[in-house]
Amino acid sequence: MKKGEIWIAQLPTLSGHEQEGVRPVIILSDVIASLTLIIPCTSNIQALRFPHTLEIGPSKKNGLKAFSVAMIFQIRAVDKNRLKHKVGVLESAFIREINKMLKEMLSL
Repeated sequence: MKKGEIWIAQLPTLSGHEQEGVRPVIILSDVIASLTLIIPCTSNIQALRFPHTLEIGPSKKNGLKAFSVAMIFQIRAVDKNRLKHKVGVLESAFIREINKMLKEMLSL
């Protein structure tokens, strides 16, 4: 797994507004052998009202089937067993924008 890959994941049931269920996720990095850091995505375009989100259109390269919102503010580590299959790779312009938002969000 490499940064920028898009995978379909089965995220666990959580609470509140945390993303759960089967959905695309963007790989940020391998944390340790069994964990990876991800950004969950949603097809609910209204999620753009939240800060630190990014709209991503579908393309052959990224493998998304619909416009999606990367919910950068919901970054988290998940067990690699939750990742079902790779669907594509995010375009480099989106990776740069995510990096920019992460730096801003985390005050790096």
